[in-house]
Amino acid sequence: VIGELGNNEKVDIIQWSDDAKQFIMAALAPAKDLEVVLDEKKKSAEVLAPDDQLSLAIGRDGQNVRLAAKLTGWKIDIKGKSVPVESTPQAV
Repeated sequence: VIGELGNNEKVDIIQWSDDAKQFIMAALAPAKDLEVVLDEKKKSAEVLAPDDQLSLAIGRDGQNVRLAAKLTGWKIDIKGKSVPVESTPQAV
């Protein structure tokens, strides 16, 4: 099958799961340490990714998240888990 796709196509295989959170995380691989919050009524997922994994989860031009949404059937919104900036001590 891969030979028929040509040299420019890439095929990734992910494990299917009944658990929507697990399925979405697998679909967004290779990004790791993702947190998924589901809204069952809207069939949407908010995914929090560590800042160093954000570009992997989104993919080039949003391709990874777009394909993951199509594969899972969920609307996926990815956000970074930015570390809050520590307040600077003020001089007395």
